[in-house]
Parts: sequence; C-alpha cells; structure tokens
Amino acid sequence: MMVERGEHSFLDNEQTLPGIRVGPPCLTIYRGSLVLVTDSEGAIEPAAEQGLFFRDTRFVSTLRYLINGERWLKVQSSPLGANAHRLYFTNPELRIADEPPLPTRALTFQIEREVGDCLYEEVRLTNYSNRRLSLRLRLIIDADFADLFDVRNNRYFSRGVRDSYWDGRRRELTIFYQSHEFRRALVYQIGNGSSDPHFSNGQILFVLDLKPGETWRTENLFIPVCDTDVAETRRPVAPEARRSAFIKEQAEQQQDWRASTTKLHSPVYLLNSCFAQAVEDIWSLRIHEHDVSSDLWLPAAGVPWFATLFGRDSLIVSFQCMLVSPYLALGALIKLAELQARELDPYRDAEPGKIMHEVRYGELAERRMIPHTPYYGTADATILYLIVLSELFRWTGEKSIIERLRDTAQRCLEWIDSFGDRDGDGFQEYQTRSPVGYYNQGWKDAADALVYPDGSLVKLPIGTCELQGYVYDAKLRMAEVFEAIGEKSLPDKLRRQAFELRDRFDRVFWLEDTQFIAFCLDGDKQPVATVSSNPGHCLWSGIVMPSRASAVAARLFKEDMWSGWGVRTLSADHPAYNPIEYQRGSIWPHDNGIIAAGLAAYGFRDLANRISNAIFDAAASFEHFRLPELFAGFSRGKDTYYPVQYLQANIPQAWASGSVFHLVRTMLGIHPDAARSKLYIDPALPEGIDDITLTNLRVGQSRLSLRFFKRAGKSVFEVLSMEPGGLTIETGPPPWFAVNMQENRTF
Repeated sequence: MMVERGEHSFLDNEQTLPGIRVGPPCLTIYRGSLVLVTDSEGAIEPAAEQGLFFRDTRFVSTLRYLINGERWLKVQSSPLGANAHRLYFTNPELRIADEPPLPTRALTFQIEREVGDCLYEEVRLTNYSNRRLSLRLRLIIDADFADLFDVRNNRYFSRGVRDSYWDGRRRELTIFYQSHEFRRALVYQIGNGSSDPHFSNGQILFVLDLKPGETWRTENLFIPVCDTDVAETRRPVAPEARRSAFIKEQAEQQQDWRASTTKLHSPVYLLNSCFAQAVEDIWSLRIHEHDVSSDLWLPAAGVPWFATLFGRDSLIVSFQCMLVSPYLALGALIKLAELQARELDPYRDAEPGKIMHEVRYGELAERRMIPHTPYYGTADATILYLIVLSELFRWTGEKSIIERLRDTAQRCLEWIDSFGDRDGDGFQEYQTRSPVGYYNQGWKDAADALVYPDGSLVKLPIGTCELQGYVYDAKLRMAEVFEAIGEKSLPDKLRRQAFELRDRFDRVFWLEDTQFIAFCLDGDKQPVATVSSNPGHCLWSGIVMPSRASAVAARLFKEDMWSGWGVRTLSADHPAYNPIEYQRGSIWPHDNGIIAAGLAAYGFRDLANRISNAIFDAAASFEHFRLPELFAGFSRGKDTYYPVQYLQANIPQAWASGSVFHLVRTMLGIHPDAARSKLYIDPALPEGIDDITLTNLRVGQSRLSLRFFKRAGKSVFEVLSMEPGGLTIETGPPPWFAVNMQENRTF
C-alpha cells in the first residue's frame, strides 16, 4: 500500500525515513584523478560510460571475468569506502570436459578492488563442491585510451595506434598507445597465484586445479602510465607490499583530515549522517596531483566526470567548507593564483587577470583539439576568488594570506572592470572568443540553460543577474580586506563602485510588472523576464534592495519554482521546463544552499529552514545520505514521494557535499570576524532539529565547542569551551548584513 506524504520533514520523525535508496546504476571508486567506473557486476563494457580513467584517459575499456566461458552470477556488491569495493559471485551450472556438470552455487568468486596510486585487485575463488575441479578462469581485458570527452559523448574509439606485449616471466601485460606525441600505456601485473597465466587475443587464462574446500587467489595491479618509459613504473615491490604501503599512507592522511575538521553531533540521525558523509566525501575528492603541500590541497569538482581542477567549483566548495575547515580554501586560492591568466588567448578564452575554469590532460587537450589547457571560459570564478579570499580572512584573520595573494586579487579586480565589463556599461557580461568555447559561462553553463520566456536561447553577450551581485559583494569585501592591510584610497573607491552598481542593478534588473529580478540582460541589453533560481544568488550577495527582498523570496516559493525537494533552476510554467534536464528545471543542492543563505541574510529564516529541511529530506533517500550533483525537479507528493536521480549526475560532487555545511552554517547563523576577534552567532534551528553541538570549530587562533538548542521555542546557544580565549561572541547578525539592509546607500 502506498502511503501519501505531504511536505512534512523526515527530520520530524526518524521512523518516517523512506526505505527507498536512490543511487546510480554503476559502481564508482576513485582517488584523485584515478577513477574506476564499472557496471553493477564490476565489469567494464567498451561501448558504455565505463572504464578505468586517469588524467582524462580511459586506460581500461574492457574488463570481465568468465568461468569456463560463462558469466558469473552476482550475489552482492559492497562499497568499502570511496576508493574500494568488494563483489561476491557464484557460478551458474557449468559444463566441465569429461565430467558431470557442476551445479550452481558450488563456487564463490570474490573481487576486491581499491584505487590508490594504481588500481589494486584481489581475486579469490573457492571450491565448495565435494569434488576436485579443473576450471578455466578467463579475464577479458583491453585498453582503448579514449579521451574522457569522447567517452562522455558516446564516441568509443582510439585516435592513435595500440600495441600489446606479454611478458610471461614477469606475469605482465603492457598495452601501449601513441597518437602523434601523445603516449600512454597500461601495465597489468599479476601477483601471487598457484597457476601460471596464459595470454592470447586480449584474454588472460588461469587454468585452476582445486580440491574440495580449496581457495585460489591472486593480487593484481592495473598501472596507468603517462608520457614516461614503461620501465620506470616497474618497481621491485610485490603488489601486496605496494598496496600495504599505500593503505598506511592513505590512513594517516585521512586521520589528519578528520582530526582537523569541525565535528557535529545531534540527536537527529539524518543530520549526523549527512554531515559525516560530506566530511568524508570532501576528503575523498582530494586531487593529490594538485597538492600545494601535504596540508594544503583542494578537492576535485566531482566523480566520475569532473575529477580535475575547476575554478568555480573549487571556490564555491571552499566557501561552503569554512565551517568545517577554513584552511581548505587556501589550497584552492594558491593553486588558482598560479594558473591566473597573464595574457590574451582567445582560443582558451584567457584574458589577463582571469581565473581559470577547467584543466584537462587527455589526448584532446594535449593536441589542442579542445582549449582546456587550462580553459578560462567562466565569468564568475574571477569574482568568486575575491569573495573566498575575503571569507578566509574573516575566518582566520591572517594578514599574511592577504599579503601573499594581494597581487592576484588586484588583477582580479582589474579584470572585472575591463574584460568582465565588455562594453563599459558597469555590468558584467560574457561571450566566448573561442571557436570551441562555451556559449554560457555562468554557473548555469549548459548550452541551453539560458532561455527567453518563449523558450528560445538568449542572445550573446549575456549578463546574468547573479554576476552583478557577486561583483557587488566582492567589492565591499575587498574594501574591508584592503583596509585591514593598510590600503588608503582603494577601499573608498571599491565601496563607491559597489553602491553605484547596486543602484544601477535595481533600475535595470528589477521587473516591476512581475515583482522579480530579471534572469539576465541579453545581447541587446534587454532584461529577460524568465523566472529562474538565479535571483536567489542575488539575495546571497546582498545586491537586492531590502524593499524588493520580500517579493523575491515569495516568488521563489510559488508552486512553479518550489518542488518540495528544493527550488528548481527554472519555473515549471516555462515552455522550456524539463524536470530531468541539467539546468532547465532540475534541483541543485549547492544552488539551494546559496539561496537559503541569502534568505537568512534578509531575515527570512523560516524560508531558509524550509529549504534546509527539504534538501536533508532528499538526502535521506540517496545512498549513504550523499547528495548528488543534482536531481530531478518533480513535485514532491504530486509527481513522486522520493527524489529522482539525474542520469549523469556526479556522485559525489564537491559543492553538493559542501551544501550540507552551508545549510548547517545558515541555520546556526555563524559569521566570524577573526581580524577583530569577534564571532557573531544568530541561530534559527528548523523544525525537527532541537539540539546541535559543534566541536573543534576554528575561528582565528581559537577552537570552540558550541551547543545550539531551543528554549521556550527560541533558538539559543551556549559556549562549551574556547581555547585559547580572547574571542568576543556577539548574539545577532554580522554588521555587513546591516549594510545591505539600507536602501539606496550612498558613499
């Protein structure tokens, strides 16, 4: 019997958590840019979005074990963490030469895989029959070295030539690939095992002779090689020893991360689980190849398709993670500063001062067939860089960070006022200069994401509403930052520019007839009246006049925008709406986290909590309480009683995981000003959450433990500990919220 649910929160009653678990139809494990994607049986099919990927190349395109020519029957697949899984199989009925058939379930076959500096695989086969068996275990393996972009676009082919070499003495298969100067190789090493393997026609055969109750095992390595002599990868270390050393190093790094992060405890199991899973996911996404140092690193954007460095994603997740680990942002800020554009390069959409969008290392990038070396086609990363730099300063109070990155910040400001404002009208707008560049370059970067009310594509150049808000916020923040390091005239100039932009934005973007903010300005400088989630970002930045804020908030919660699981990216009344399209009606957790923070900043705490409850409710239905990159925009209780998976969503995705921290921070109202030794706290706990304790919260040089709870229906807090002291805690919103509450502020 189906039980209908309205829009109540699962947080109200833990017994109402649904039994349905929504997850992708594949198995994915990963570490850094090494990602393994298989089907649910642990196999890799060549004509599918599966494989062993490293630095944007598919190193294994076919992988399957057969027993006497038959496919194994899967019993269970079990994740063992972000970088490992275990699969259990049994046999179908098998024909054995000159012997009676072997009945089903007489054998067990176990595969355990772990991604580290290579892919480790342990295989075990046990004979549970009462007779001695002669078996033929066959591994079908191939590598096409296809570029990640080709695989994602269902182009499953090699552009170069391949060669393979079998070394029986070393028990090693090497598959070589070369396309012009682009060279890659896969080395497959077979470890211990009682039988000698044989190789022929892309298949490795193990002939096994097993007594009743006997187990055969082998431990193997899949080693991807990039632009180096294959001989350099052959270490005189057995697979077992190599794996043991990696596991030890991994455990130590993970322990250090856990020890450094803020801890959350609540009687609400769902909240605890979401928070803990997000902490693990951020760590698991660490791009080890881009480590600034052993303790300064940054997460990849998402798995499996975005296991690389992104500008916008790295910055947004850095902001979201301030509550958990403020210094996570420093790794991103340093790395992105190193890659800041210094010259004009139209093919890569690079302009002096611009922060990069995305970097890739596959064949298409190396041969300059795509511009991702890196590519700079993003209009918001340069602005967000300043916002995150300011936020890190608010949390740490360390002037040395500002002094180190001051020149980078100055170049960002210069880019905003020059290349960011293409026509000098005071607004940000974007248009690719590259013949292969992205049409849309805001966070909604799908080619069909920005549409007129009739559904047609918005004409370039485009100035989205949130870009203007980001600039307003960035300039106010940088005025504060530059004052802190002794700058004299620049802070006043930046504040004046910010307030002038706010007035100009209100005149041009506010649509009086709809009482809402225009989606964007099109290439003719006409406001586009399409109803979208972007104006919620304008609340977050503070650019919305307080007299308009109530109307903006109310519009976001009309039935066409509010799904019950969150705010949709596009109105359900729009002719281009599609709940399962990428950015034309779907729901993005990070988008909702930003909107919730904006609502709270303008005093709409109940509405902000409504978003928090909805997103946490959605997380209750996803596997491991892990929020995906996005999910479908179907109406809760009308179209569905559980969130619906988006087909190609990255899981985990950094800013989806980070949205958990952003939502918690919003409900607790935590805003530090470490440079002035102050912490502002203004909690408003949502319905269903009556008690939260944070420990190991880092603000400046202090580490705090805080408890938030309800007393007589009001949210309050108490300081459990502070070491060392010296931090003044004030109840209420921070002073910069008050600045945005003033109408028509002049300077």
